[in-house]
Amino acid sequence: MEPQKEIAIITCPAPSVDHLDRHGYLFGHPIAHSMSPLFHQTIYDGLGLRWSQLLLPSTNMAQFLELIRHPNCFGAAVTMPHKVAIMAHLDHVDADCVRVGACNTIFRRGDQYVGTNTDTIGVRESFYQNVDARVFHGRPGMVIGGGGAARSAVYALVHFMKCPTVYLNCRDPVEVDAIIAWCTSQGYGDGLVYVSTAAQAEALEGPGAVVSCVPNFPPVTAAEKQARAVTEVLLNKQHKGAILEMCYHPLWTEIAAIAKKAGWQIILGTEAVIYQGLEQDRYWTGKELSELPVREVKEVIAKQLTKARL
Repeated sequence: MEPQKEIAIITCPAPSVDHLDRHGYLFGHPIAHSMSPLFHQTIYDGLGLRWSQLLLPSTNMAQFLELIRHPNCFGAAVTMPHKVAIMAHLDHVDADCVRVGACNTIFRRGDQYVGTNTDTIGVRESFYQNVDARVFHGRPGMVIGGGGAARSAVYALVHFMKCPTVYLNCRDPVEVDAIIAWCTSQGYGDGLVYVSTAAQAEALEGPGAVVSCVPNFPPVTAAEKQARAVTEVLLNKQHKGAILEMCYHPLWTEIAAIAKKAGWQIILGTEAVIYQGLEQDRYWTGKELSELPVREVKEVIAKQLTKARL
């Protein structure tokens, strides 16, 4: 696991909770523009619950750990820069959390505080809820980019989506080495293949599921142009599948346009946001996905993104 950088302590006033039956937090910094509280409020209102998720834009770990001990706190969503550091402070972290090396969700199990990772579920369900799984089962997957999001995508492709091989397409070989080393240490790195050139890509079997984890910037450096060339070669293989574009600002990216032109099904990144959040509420409310107001949530998120573009 990568060493954690020292973080300046930023503390915010504790939100008021007296008006609520239950409450949780979104803990991270910066988080002022997060759609997470609105997302979860739509769930709780749809279920008739007097619950809320409250913003805690803070880097004060001690404050957060005290706040979640409130008897009416159901848990928390955890985002940057705390996804790794929080794991040492929990009573238990589940297997998915350990293998990905990051925690984005805390829930209560009796008096214990348990960490899990629903980012992987967001990737998984983005495909299974929108795509015929036959286009990717048993075929290679591909992850474009590096870092934490790429690691979650690799885990989802290998562990949930029956991809025996995963191509890593990244401009930075150091990031690729780190992903391979981590995944190997956790027992799921054997099928990872670094695809560093278009010529190498030409000789490979086409993928069936692709997850793009890079911002929407045109390639400028030689390394960025090489990574884009790898993407284009693999997307233009005879077999066509589905690509999850994790970037949704803007809603339609250069990579989505390339994939669409090549004949691929496009899954917008909002799907991953929605399904990882629904998985969080499955832990917090005890309701199954079929019992949650999925359609209402999708409508709310779509409206927010439309508003943000105006």
